[in-house]
Amino acid sequence: MQKIFAAITAVNGYAPEYILTNHELEAMVDTNDEWILSRTGIRERRILKGEGLATSDMAVPAVNGLLKKRGITADEIDLIIFCTSTPDMPFPATANILAHKIGATKAWGYDLQAACSGFLFGLTTGAQFIESGKHKKVLIVGGDKMSSIINYEDRTTCIIFGDGCGAALLEPSEEPYGVMDSILKSDGSGAQYLNMKAGGSLKPASHETIDAHEHFAYQEGQTVFKFAVTNMADVAAEIMQRNNLTSDDIAWLVPHQANKRIIDATANRTGVTSDKVMINIERYGNTTNGTIPLCLWEWESRLKKGDNLILAAFGGGFTWGSVYLKWAY
Repeated sequence: MQKIFAAITAVNGYAPEYILTNHELEAMVDTNDEWILSRTGIRERRILKGEGLATSDMAVPAVNGLLKKRGITADEIDLIIFCTSTPDMPFPATANILAHKIGATKAWGYDLQAACSGFLFGLTTGAQFIESGKHKKVLIVGGDKMSSIINYEDRTTCIIFGDGCGAALLEPSEEPYGVMDSILKSDGSGAQYLNMKAGGSLKPASHETIDAHEHFAYQEGQTVFKFAVTNMADVAAEIMQRNNLTSDDIAWLVPHQANKRIIDATANRTGVTSDKVMINIERYGNTTNGTIPLCLWEWESRLKKGDNLILAAFGGGFTWGSVYLKWAY
């Protein structure tokens, strides 16, 4: 029986128009452009402005653009996996809201929450539906309106995060292109270092939780940085070793855009030179689930069929992982 591979056949992205610069943040919190840039690599980030706009509203243009590129209609989509930490609402799933907005009337879907590793978890999950023969067209969306859960009086988080969304379409291929291998990991002991303390069943919303600013993202920066540097770099190196790949075999390293120093550490660990690393953190900041698909979207014109890509991410929870992807077009 012919082996089926789950190939990415189209990618697209969307970034909001409004640009929040480091200089603007200087007027909001005790920080400055040089401090932010030297520690994170970020100059600016995009913010979704407008009354009543949510994460799904960034996904709509990203997905509609993808469908147009691929020359298909929304009702051909079988499954939508929406990877997000900022769903429109706790329920229903943002995947279902998106399906309704784009007219994907034949798709079922759900949200996947793995913090910044979500897109990799979603890509690997979606690949299973393709490889099994269950579905023909699986849409993986990664996006977050991080500005909705950021305290702009907290300089440890407000300098890092931005809003954005990207999407990838998975389809079956009999040629050996697509998701070739993945290593995904999690460690719940890290939950205390990167989280949103209130709003869930543990701490439902109350006057006390709101007054204590517990509905915003909280991060213990140094601890998270140490875990991320080690684990994201190690898992990228591990997947290369497992597939007998050297840095010469890799066309592109596609790292989660959390921090320039973490990206550099991952590149050094894998031996991939800087000219083969996708980096757009300077302009977008950390869009959480959106970083990797936004990179694929921006570099799409430079990708060639058969290129070996190593995707790597680290997120709250803790979650981390790496995907070996062979580009299909």
